[in-house]
Amino acid sequence: MKLLHCGDVVGKAGRRAVLEHIPNLRRRLDLDFVIVNGENAARGFGITAKICKSFYDAGVDVITTGNHVWAQRDIVNHIDGDPRLLRPLNYPPATPGRGANTYEATGGRKVKVIHPMGRLFMEPLDDPFAAVEAELANHRLGTTVDCVVVDIHAEATSEKMAIGHAFDGRVSMVVGTHTHVPTADARILPGGTAYQTDLGMCGDYDSVIGMKKEAAVARFVKKVTDERLSPAEGDATLCGVYLETDDASGLATRVAPIRLGGHLAEQWPL
Repeated sequence: MKLLHCGDVVGKAGRRAVLEHIPNLRRRLDLDFVIVNGENAARGFGITAKICKSFYDAGVDVITTGNHVWAQRDIVNHIDGDPRLLRPLNYPPATPGRGANTYEATGGRKVKVIHPMGRLFMEPLDDPFAAVEAELANHRLGTTVDCVVVDIHAEATSEKMAIGHAFDGRVSMVVGTHTHVPTADARILPGGTAYQTDLGMCGDYDSVIGMKKEAAVARFVKKVTDERLSPAEGDATLCGVYLETDDASGLATRVAPIRLGGHLAEQWPL
């Protein structure tokens, strides 16, 4: 199976990158499944039903989110009816939406996407390790599902790495989102699980993690700020990882970063 997972989409620039590149990437890489983290897609905070539809129309199969999932209020009433939009798995049980689901990829193969959120320097949620463990209790890689992807939305690199090692050999890939900077550690762990600490963002890197530089810098150098953060709108880079899995085991056979356009050096997975 061939899969693409793109990092946090930030604002209009990030949306343009997704809508421009995903259709071509599906064809050029012969992709079976595409995941995009969309939690910053709407003016830098949250996502809307309209944006979700535009991503689906462009060839995105599943959208993950994170701590800004509820920033656009219309999503609260939308998310229960959209099984392709995931909120963090380890929110309390009564929270709208779902944090994991199983989807059909090319050829009828089944892909399970699990979306926990970290707790270090983040909201005090339920245990993400236990939440992922519960999801895997009824789904065995290579038997009931053909691929399992874990998008761990977290601040701390240590927590993301711990999730990767904790589930090595039991999922196809663990990738981190949230910090918006692509890490240089894409690899296959000893048990066969692909891993990268952070995918980076789909957004304008002439910025402070996707936000306009002036207002972001002002927040560090003076106590009173007179401008709210808003997304940078220049040329965007699409950042993500490309994954290939073994059809029998579901484990990774290849993982490689991808970066296209914008201000970062291009990285092509083939």
